[in-house]
Amino acid sequence: MSAKQPSKFQQAITGEWHGLPSVFDAEGNHTGFNKVNRASVFEGDRTTYWMETNFRNSGPLRNRFDTAGARFEFGVIDSDSNRVYCGPDFVGSGRPYGLLVDSNYYSPGWNTDLRTVNLILPKQGLQVYSSQLFEADTLVAVFNGLYVVTQDHADNKDTQAFVENFLQQEQQRASAPFILPVKLAGQWRGEFEVYDEHQELLGTSAVIIDYLPTSLTSAKVTVQMTGIINRTFSYQRSRTNQVHKFEGPDVFGNGRAYGRYLWSTQHFYGEPFKLKSRDTLLDENFTLCSVWNFYQGNKEKYTAFGVLDWHPGDNVLKANYASI
Repeated sequence: MSAKQPSKFQQAITGEWHGLPSVFDAEGNHTGFNKVNRASVFEGDRTTYWMETNFRNSGPLRNRFDTAGARFEFGVIDSDSNRVYCGPDFVGSGRPYGLLVDSNYYSPGWNTDLRTVNLILPKQGLQVYSSQLFEADTLVAVFNGLYVVTQDHADNKDTQAFVENFLQQEQQRASAPFILPVKLAGQWRGEFEVYDEHQELLGTSAVIIDYLPTSLTSAKVTVQMTGIINRTFSYQRSRTNQVHKFEGPDVFGNGRAYGRYLWSTQHFYGEPFKLKSRDTLLDENFTLCSVWNFYQGNKEKYTAFGVLDWHPGDNVLKANYASI
């Protein structure tokens, strides 16, 4: 790649992104918002990432993460294999898979090690963002939310009104919990792009998730993947507050939700294979945006991601009537 040619991901994120990420404590409690405008700007042979934040929060997390209006800015060594962050605000790197970047870096100002996952959805005009913030391997906070992109925000009143309306919607939706349909059976359907451990696109897998509630907080689930990844697996899932459990017969594991985002780990029974996932509810129609990382023997095997549309079926938990 020419030194003067931006990476594919850099080209995809051209413009100014606007969002209102939610802030959660380590237990999953919503504590406020962080208003953000940001852009990654390619000029000549240099890429500079800037971010302006307004930390609308209370409690101990504000003391830790408020920047008093200081603008984040750091240089990026941009490529299709790695995006290296050179400080002063963030030091580390990001690993691109097409329109997904999975990053791990350190923030000296926040004294946290971050895992940040950004997935661009061109059809929806969204960037699905999350950051998990750690002290070593101890989680201290989570930021997550959706972003929209503009090219003329500074001088277009219609664009400014569009962004303001989007941010108001985000404020209403962002703290909503990750709860799947309570009484309706149905299916999620969609297609995932699938990358190998070398970040090479292998192709796609069609995904169908059959979902059958068994109580107000549990359901039977069967996942069928066909294409590059060919697997069918079933489990009983349940939820207690923001803690989710997956209990066989084919996979076992658990997860924790931070608002509309659920992180989970699922171990396949009887083989050295596991799935680590980030699933996001994009809207009130239960549309799922999923990033699934598969591991074979604790080594990266596949990275798969895409959008799954919900197709509702019957109400399977109707009113009961006792005999009189």
